[in-house]
Amino acid sequence: MTRHPETTVEAASCSELTAALNNKAPKQPLPTTHASCLTESAGAVREVARKIGKTKVKWDNPKSVMVITKPGDYSLVRMTRDLALWLIETPRYGLPSGITVYVDEKLKASKRFRYKKVLRRYPNAVDKLKFWNPEMCVLQPKMFDFIITLGGDGTVLFSSWLFQNYIPPVIPFHLGSLGFLTPFDFDRYDKHLTRAMENGVRINLRGRLTCTVYRQVPHMNGASAAEGKAVQFRNVKRNPVTGKITVGGWCSSTKKSKQKKFGEVDGEDLDDDAVALAEGDADEEDDMAEQRQIPCFTTVPVEKYEVINELVVDRGPSPYVSLLELFGDDKHLTTVQADGLAISTPTGSTAYSLSAGGSLTHPEIHATLITPICPHTLSFRPTLVPDSMELRICVPYNSRTTAWASFDGRGRVELKQGDHVKVTASKYPFPTVCKEDQAIDWFNALQKCLHWNKRQRQKSFAVVENNRGDKVTQSMPSAPSVRSSNGSSTTRSSATTPSGKPSQHPPPHSPPSWPVSARRPPLPPSGSSNASDVALDEVFGLFIDDDDRSNYFENDTTTNSSTSSLQDESHTSIDSEEDGNESEDIDDLNDGFIGWSDEEIAKARYMATVVRKLEEL
Repeated sequence: MTRHPETTVEAASCSELTAALNNKAPKQPLPTTHASCLTESAGAVREVARKIGKTKVKWDNPKSVMVITKPGDYSLVRMTRDLALWLIETPRYGLPSGITVYVDEKLKASKRFRYKKVLRRYPNAVDKLKFWNPEMCVLQPKMFDFIITLGGDGTVLFSSWLFQNYIPPVIPFHLGSLGFLTPFDFDRYDKHLTRAMENGVRINLRGRLTCTVYRQVPHMNGASAAEGKAVQFRNVKRNPVTGKITVGGWCSSTKKSKQKKFGEVDGEDLDDDAVALAEGDADEEDDMAEQRQIPCFTTVPVEKYEVINELVVDRGPSPYVSLLELFGDDKHLTTVQADGLAISTPTGSTAYSLSAGGSLTHPEIHATLITPICPHTLSFRPTLVPDSMELRICVPYNSRTTAWASFDGRGRVELKQGDHVKVTASKYPFPTVCKEDQAIDWFNALQKCLHWNKRQRQKSFAVVENNRGDKVTQSMPSAPSVRSSNGSSTTRSSATTPSGKPSQHPPPHSPPSWPVSARRPPLPPSGSSNASDVALDEVFGLFIDDDDRSNYFENDTTTNSSTSSLQDESHTSIDSEEDGNESEDIDDLNDGFIGWSDEEIAKARYMATVVRKLEEL
């Protein structure tokens, strides 16, 4: 068999790629075919992706941390202050003090934060306590080793909104409402952060979407400004046999034609060879071709956003149904006639997409969810497509009204007829720190926050026999077994022993006194009591929830008490100092801590862009 030189070069490159992915030295190219090499490379990529999720990341010497506090929740201001002081005052890495902490710049004016009193009481805070603003997040995103969020899921989304490119790993603490993305408990923040900085963490690289808004621009060949803004049509012929589309010249007449108009074509999607065809060059075989006129226009990118949940294109305040055209890899997929369309990430599958009937998707799956919002059809089902597919959501010219797009619930913009949004997979993932690992955290959040598949267990018809002794007595049910603190399984005996003597244990009708170490919840009440119901608990194991398990294995109460006492001491000492200019009863409206608006963040991004341009010059 003759082998072409190009095939050998491709096989050698694939072998080097496979060796690099396996962290091995490149070997001599083997005489393999291109298909087998592609399979080996795909397998190596999957293996590397599997290892990434199980790899621990450890900071050598973290120097600075950023704390993002939920705006509007004034109860978190003192928590932010206590956390910052603990990070600053705790000695680490052989140094007398801790690490530098950046808190929200608007906390400086907060009366609850008491910035001046903190500086007077803690000298290390003069150099270690600093403030961040949105412009700093744009210009110097890598100056923070990791980020701590105090709030709920919205605070995590806000951190993604601040860092539109690279973002440091995020440690989210649950101080909000739902807490699907916040697995860490703030009451034990000292243990969580100490373990993260000393032992390392597992990172969950959540995929984001890059959403680029394209706006229509006037035609350059227009004689006047009005003609440039007007819709320009071109003659198009479609062969009904082969499906080939031939684009002709511009339509010279603006009067109504009997030819049917359909769809729209983006200017960048036109083939140069097809545009170069001259008018009137149709052959005799094109006499039966379908002749139509299509609107042609040019669009340019004007805005770009990175989203971690979803892009939502809806009808906005209009009472009419939305009319959108959905394209995938420059191919028309379908026409959307609905209240809107949600393009979600796997992380956003439990957000708006879930409310619209979308599927639950694990964050490690590389996919994009297409979920219609109240479609006016029975057959438009939610769909998952690979994240390598480039999606475009267009507003056609024959739409009755405009559409509105929102990005993670922020930055809402209007899409006029002719505008569209391009959605691609982002090259900047969103790293979150796992409490245990990716799978356990996700399923725990499903069961805890959404009560996924929680239902009372169905009772069995079978009678499960008791094998504790040679004689089995079904008339006297036995108590269920429990697991003792040393891990062995013990069983409660009946009210009478086999010898007929009364037992020292309580009778079955009285509630059993469970050991404190087992922390078993009480059994649900039942309408009937028989041998099968009670013996069924002896067969199945005892499962403990995460909250009960953390309490079950928690033996170091001294550390918690000492840490809490130090926090209470610092909290009381700062708040107890009286200031003649400040009142102890602080009004929530006059606290001074408000969040960053979209206008302020947009202005900071603009100023950061100007600074970068000046540095280049």
